[in-house]
Amino acid sequence: MSLTAIDKNNFASIILLDELINKDRVFTTILSSEDKVLEPYLVALLSKGYLSVNGNKYQVTQSGNAAFDVFMKRYTEFLKMYDVYSFVDLEKGEFAFSKYFDFDTDQEWDNFKNNERFEDLRISVAMFKKLNPAEIVFMSFINENAFNTDATGWQIDLVDDAIWNEIEKVCETAIKPEDLGNDAMEDMIAQGAELLVNILKEEAKRTQEEKQTINYNSTDVVEETVVEEYTHYEPYYDPFYVSPFWLVPLFLW
Repeated sequence: MSLTAIDKNNFASIILLDELINKDRVFTTILSSEDKVLEPYLVALLSKGYLSVNGNKYQVTQSGNAAFDVFMKRYTEFLKMYDVYSFVDLEKGEFAFSKYFDFDTDQEWDNFKNNERFEDLRISVAMFKKLNPAEIVFMSFINENAFNTDATGWQIDLVDDAIWNEIEKVCETAIKPEDLGNDAMEDMIAQGAELLVNILKEEAKRTQEEKQTINYNSTDVVEETVVEEYTHYEPYYDPFYVSPFWLVPLFLW
């Protein structure tokens, strides 16, 4: 697949909004030589009301903050709800995350999950749910700090085709839903959702147990609290469920 111009504008704009909102970076209307290549994106955000100018500085508007907030909701859900599909043994029907609590160190866990028998099915799940696979890859790139804005020359990297070509390549080479079939996809997504909710419950339970003296009565209370807290994840058991914030466009170009 090829990234559309809208995809590239969306992704680059998210990076720039993050710089302005979370990293206190200053972009002025008279840009430095390093930032000059970003001008088309900044001007586009300004023209659509996602940025304004105060004096000679670009500032994020309410609309810009709202667009970024929608993306962060998607990104947070991606990290929490889709990671479980990143290591799946298709032959055995096994999720690496089913063994998540079996290891004492991060290194042991990393060694296990990085076994070549596990396939990354996050893109397959995204495509099955009619989400934009390029955005899923973009999120994984962010999580891996592929857009390192502390590095010299990051501005050139952002506007250069190389990183977008890399996202396209990941999308093209990924396992697709049609490679597995609808029945297998539905079953896998439902299993993954159930597994993930159980992992979240277990993590919360362990955290709470660390904060209190463990006895039979307190253990019962912990279990009740955790189960009640995670009932709102039940919609994810439906393979076709998509959170509403994925259904709105990030930006209106």
